[in-house]
Amino acid sequence: MVEQKFKILSDNRHAAHEYILLERFEAGVVLTGTEVKAARDGKVQLKDSYAEVVDNEAWLVHAHISPYTHGNRENHDPVRRRKLLLHRQEIHKLLGKTREKGLTLIPIKFYLKEGRIKCELALGRGKKLHDKREAERTRTQEAEARAAMRRFR
Repeated sequence: MVEQKFKILSDNRHAAHEYILLERFEAGVVLTGTEVKAARDGKVQLKDSYAEVVDNEAWLVHAHISPYTHGNRENHDPVRRRKLLLHRQEIHKLLGKTREKGLTLIPIKFYLKEGRIKCELALGRGKKLHDKREAERTRTQEAEARAAMRRFR
């Protein structure tokens, strides 16, 4: 069994706070040359981005990939729409779930896998304010319990 190595280029930690993450998918991303170089440098920001399915194609919207420093006139637009590469069955599944159930498709992380840049997507349902408070409450309780265990040892 070969161990797969991942290099995380960008992480969307904000998504876990704002959404209840349900199902995850791995998608390839169509990028230009300067976008690949900037992404490998870790110049990707996914905080306000989302994915959508239009005309049986998946698109990454509002993901910010900073211009490459040595890109000169060949540089890319930082927030352009980028096509996501998914299997047709996955696209149809996502289209149905986002339309019917009111779920959102959120990019969770950008990573390098076997020399290719991939995007991990998750179906998410928006959290209400009371859900966020409850999550914060359980997080503080767990932190207090860990601190008490450390003091006890």
